[in-house]
Amino acid sequence: MVESQDREQIGRLLESVRAAGRTALTAPEGKIVADVYGIAVPGEELARDVDEAVAHADRLGGQVVLKIVSPDVLHKTDAGGVVVGVSGAPAVREAFCRIVENVRAYAPDARIDGVQVQQLVPPGQEVIIGAVTDPTFGKVVAFGLGGVLVEVLKDITFRLAPVTADEACSMLDSIGAAEVLRGVRGAPPVDRWALAEQIRRVSQLVTDFPEIAEVDLNPVIAAPDGAVAADIRILLATEPVKERRKYGREEILASMRRLMEPRSVAVIGASNEAGKIGNSVMRNLIDGGFAGEIHPVNPRADDILGRKAYKSVTDVPGEVDVAVFAIPAKFVASALEEVGRKGIANAVLIPSGFAETGEQALQDEIVAIGERYGVRLLGPNIYGYYSTWQDLCATFCTPYDVKGGVALTSQSGGIGMAILGFARSTKTGVSAIVGLGNKSDLDEDDLLTWFGEDPHTECIAMHLEDLKDGRAFVAAARATVPKKPIVVLKAGRTSAGAKAAGSHTGALAGDDAVYDDILRQAGVIRAPGLNEMLEYARALPVLPAPKGDNVVIITGAGGSGVLLSDAIVDNGLSLMEIPPDLDSAFKAFIPPFGAAGNPIDITGGEPPSTYEATIRLGMEDPRIHALVLGYWHTIVTPPMVFAELTARVVQEFRDRGIEKPVVASLAGDTEVEEACAYLFERGVVAYPYTTEKPVAALGAKYRWARAAGLLT
Repeated sequence: MVESQDREQIGRLLESVRAAGRTALTAPEGKIVADVYGIAVPGEELARDVDEAVAHADRLGGQVVLKIVSPDVLHKTDAGGVVVGVSGAPAVREAFCRIVENVRAYAPDARIDGVQVQQLVPPGQEVIIGAVTDPTFGKVVAFGLGGVLVEVLKDITFRLAPVTADEACSMLDSIGAAEVLRGVRGAPPVDRWALAEQIRRVSQLVTDFPEIAEVDLNPVIAAPDGAVAADIRILLATEPVKERRKYGREEILASMRRLMEPRSVAVIGASNEAGKIGNSVMRNLIDGGFAGEIHPVNPRADDILGRKAYKSVTDVPGEVDVAVFAIPAKFVASALEEVGRKGIANAVLIPSGFAETGEQALQDEIVAIGERYGVRLLGPNIYGYYSTWQDLCATFCTPYDVKGGVALTSQSGGIGMAILGFARSTKTGVSAIVGLGNKSDLDEDDLLTWFGEDPHTECIAMHLEDLKDGRAFVAAARATVPKKPIVVLKAGRTSAGAKAAGSHTGALAGDDAVYDDILRQAGVIRAPGLNEMLEYARALPVLPAPKGDNVVIITGAGGSGVLLSDAIVDNGLSLMEIPPDLDSAFKAFIPPFGAAGNPIDITGGEPPSTYEATIRLGMEDPRIHALVLGYWHTIVTPPMVFAELTARVVQEFRDRGIEKPVVASLAGDTEVEEACAYLFERGVVAYPYTTEKPVAALGAKYRWARAAGLLT
């Protein structure tokens, strides 16, 4: 815990750096910060001339490192401003002079404050600890292998700052080379507590001082008896971060309730002319069976589709919950003013022609109007939205009315329609489909807050290209994940880290790497592609939560068993080690040329009774927590026979209160497609022609169960 007077000291130091027109702290200034925050650094002194350097080196003892101290030279090594492993007065004198000469040649106008004389840290494992200001998530702390390895392997992990001691420890295990830290080939393990403490203290530093843009400890030398930062680099932000307007949870729920469960909707730009967006929205609202009031608004019409039209939304009688805009972008601001004066809670902005086409000023104008009147904006540049349980289809796209438990959102209209087509073709029931477009106001954290409480929603799937406020999203996700799973497809995997020139930490803070770690930290399931996102969303509500890690494969084909085993490993699942008594029990049902163990290969020529007996045993034994079934199409056990017996056995156990996730891979002729659909409808996630998809769905369910605290 850093005392308030110590924080005040650091605050004054940072102010003095800014006052000098600098954005980087010198090494001695960095040491002051490190000492206050308990960040272990070597003993060091500032030498202003060669005699001082010799005296400091003698006092520190042993070998030393000499580094130039200049506010104008950030990359000391590039300037020839570092000499490592110097001992004895003659060597120190020579190194001091060489460093100064190198830097004067490298940057003739650079100010030189002196040379830092630092104890040489004993050898150990080099790691990097740092913090960076991510444009989406704010202060983020990083950890990875240090030195050259961090640039070559890019083996680094990120967390939101500040981190707890437990989160800091988890970072040590989250890099690919975690085993190196535990000690390999006879090397002793590093001091994990000391490393975790360095991470935690750096994260606290950047949290306490938002004006610090970046901290870079590289390398940190981790040894069995401690961890010391051989170099510390601190950069200040060049401009203050603009604060986004915040809404409280109850404010969000109140406006979202009126958006998703409206009693009255006005359509601004409603039209009688087929082919117009305003006509399509009106038809979808009316034909979809929305039971609330529908008010067309058009200054040049008296009647639209049999309903009284109003010249202005202010003329509409009574309270209106949602105004759907179907007018050109240039008219939106003036109409939004009227919506604000009317006291309408939500504006659904279908028109394009705002920030996505370079018209940022026009978008800023409507955001300002919305904030002035307290109108929440959905869009602009969207296809609209569906709230199926309200029979609400406020969109110009095709209607959809299959009610269910999946809420789907997308930034892209094209992706939104792919979502719609998938839902229709797979008969996936949805609670809502929402377009977000430019996200001028309402975004994913608003929707998560609502869907987390919505009794009709069991699973949330989101396509996103970016997040406006990563921390608000993480907070909403953490509140939602214990109740229901969240699946995210994050588009745009290219790294923006190359733009962050300056330090190793900044250069590695690529968008995708940060997103990947922090979404996982929030308990979100990240889908690798669009089809996976949709399949996870479809499958997760069907599968019961597992109660343990033991997965058993029962297959009629040895080849499928091998591929299913690979998929188990790929998805981070655990094949159960079958105990002798259970092995004997399975062997009693399979032919001598079959194979027990795991996978359990019953062979392809077996009758339905063998499938049923082994599946029944898998459901019955409490040590087995999940089943993966591999079916091979034969005339002995046709696909629908397999599907019917499997669904019957699973349902029988569910009726007895025994629920386990069961997934199936069906290989065979086209009849397996019908069998898979039959199984899916009855709570068994089944796919034809693939061993990967069913196991991936099971893996997603396990990831959610762990994040929700349902598995230890």
